Amino acid sequence: MNEPYALILLPRLQIQNANAVSGPLTWGFPSPTAFTGFIHALERRLTKVLDKGFGGVGIVCHQFNPQVSQPAGKRTQVFQLTRNPLGKDGKTAAIVEEGRVHMEVSLVFTLHDYMDSEDGELFVKRVMDAVHSMRLAGGSILPQRAGKRFAAQYWPLPQTLTDQDAVFCKLRRRLLPGFALVLREDRLKEHLKEMHEDANALDALLDLSRLNIEPDQPHPDKPDETQWGIRKHPGWLVPIPVGYGAISPRYGAGEVVNARDDSTEFCFVESLYSLGEWVSPHRLTTLQQLLWHHHADIEGGIYRCMNHYSDYLNNTTNSNT
Repeated sequence: MNEPYALILLPRLQIQNANAVSGPLTWGFPSPTAFTGFIHALERRLTKVLDKGFGGVGIVCHQFNPQVSQPAGKRTQVFQLTRNPLGKDGKTAAIVEEGRVHMEVSLVFTLHDYMDSEDGELFVKRVMDAVHSMRLAGGSILPQRAGKRFAAQYWPLPQTLTDQDAVFCKLRRRLLPGFALVLREDRLKEHLKEMHEDANALDALLDLSRLNIEPDQPHPDKPDETQWGIRKHPGWLVPIPVGYGAISPRYGAGEVVNARDDSTEFCFVESLYSLGEWVSPHRLTTLQQLLWHHHADIEGGIYRCMNHYSDYLNNTTNSNT
């Protein structure tokens, strides 16, 4: 991939009724695949004015309001689903409804086509017009609010990495207050090594994601008693679906009946999970720590999103030491 010439910031998009169930094991914030897919769909709408197109996308969440409630006398929460009208037979329609969430997000993505500042300003207005005719994670994008703060922004990038980091340091202030979603597979691998030898990656993911209540330390006033507390981990860690893994061979175009696209090869897949972390944008030191990219290993049957936060974090730590 060629070096980007600019960044495009779509600040504080208000999304209504986005899908809150992105995988079979968890619910909550939409998968990174929803956002990389959104940028890809946006690029296809602008093919007449783009040559090289867009690159990775950064995801920052400002508000997150799941449509859930807690019934009286219950400890668990349930989704607030709509009541669909009855059919002619007096029965409810066969609609399997998903959980929904209202959220406010900012997206930062790279532009690999060269444009001067004047053309860039005109281009981002066209981008915002296209955005408001689309859906994001299945949710509706509400009309843009008045004010410069909510308008799309064009940020030209210098050619050197040092100067690019300086531009990103200015841009990240526009993302506050909020939290950026990054990938922490390094933390998952480290925790797996600390567990017993029969544990697998799923055991490590569940152990990091749940609340583990265990004996913590002796009671300060009663030495014979032990306090129970929640095991703490540094950082705001969350399990996230990051893509799909093949569970069947690839079939030729048109071989599988009722496939959505009969002109493309087909493969049955299952969800892939990994460990993510929500970090404040002011803690990011380089643009690559923020961006998510598509990655496809066709021979290995892996179709997923990648983020290089931990790679650049380790490089920064090593350089400082």
